[in-house]
Amino acid sequence: MTQDELKQLVGQAAADYVNANVPEGAVIGVGTGSTANCFIDALAATKHRYRGAVSSSVATTARLQQHGIKVFDLNEIESLPVYVDGADEIDHRGAMIKGGGGALTREKIVASVADVFVCIADASKRVDVLGQFPLPIEVVPMARTAIGRRVAAIGGVPVLRVAKDGTPFITDNGKEILDVKGLAISDPCGLEAVINAWPGVVTVGLFAQRGADLCLLGTETGVQTITYAKH
Repeated sequence: MTQDELKQLVGQAAADYVNANVPEGAVIGVGTGSTANCFIDALAATKHRYRGAVSSSVATTARLQQHGIKVFDLNEIESLPVYVDGADEIDHRGAMIKGGGGALTREKIVASVADVFVCIADASKRVDVLGQFPLPIEVVPMARTAIGRRVAAIGGVPVLRVAKDGTPFITDNGKEILDVKGLAISDPCGLEAVINAWPGVVTVGLFAQRGADLCLLGTETGVQTITYAKH
């Protein structure tokens, strides 16, 4: 199966999971990226079951609305039974690197509210040690160089993310992203706490303190369901 086919497989599996486990009339948290898009497309068939969704990005909001799914502001919602999103990497504990699409801050906010975090990914995203995929850090622009020095001090190589036109990539929050190469992250929770404490960091793309509860992993033999210990 191609990677796109695997994404569609786990997107459908996530829609099936939500339909089986989330009560009618609920609001669903939805992530950002190509795998999350497959989930949105699959969920559209049963959209009548739900009041709507909370979105983690401008792009996801647009896709939900294209399917006629109502999008709520998180401030309007009292509870979120589930959050479904992809990952750039996920380890055996359910810790993830996310933010390849640039939506890490809003993704982390929505995930923090959800009762259950369902990660949907293809088997290539499962790793023993996080860090092969560059670690995104969303930063206030004036702090970019200072944070870059801190990254270098812990052995990372910071690279400013740029848009197609060569200018700095700007997030939905009006901030910039440093992609950090060269890290082997043996203590994701610890590193998440350290980087989040640096002045000028909006958030780091480590989802370890609040990792996945469940992973629907697309493999050549079908979708594996992996459950992680509660954090």
